Amino acid sequence: MSDERDPERSGRERPSTAADRRGRRASKASRAGGTPAKGAPTPSRGSTATREKPSLFARLARFLREVVAELRKVIWPNRSQMVTYTIAVLVFVSFMVALVFLLDSAFAEGVALLFGR
Repeated sequence: MSDERDPERSGRERPSTAADRRGRRASKASRAGGTPAKGAPTPSRGSTATREKPSLFARLARFLREVVAELRKVIWPNRSQMVTYTIAVLVFVSFMVALVFLLDSAFAEGVALLFGR
């Protein structure tokens, strides 16, 4: 980034770090690779490994409970909405089939004219 120039600063180099871009200097801890001075370090992944994993059946039961809970939130369409949606899908699919058929026929004729039959 040191090669890039900022057009607003009339040829001066752009700051190389986020702290410099904000107008502040990076702290000693962050420059040295340590933890920032804001608070406690992030806990490591190894600390959660001491907890025991639930059994397969407990996890499966929890999964099924969550699936049922999510399905209760779904707003299911009524009969008239389903008929409307079905007709819309069939019309769209019919249109796309016709479009692909026409394009395929046109390209086949073009290739036949170009290379001869």
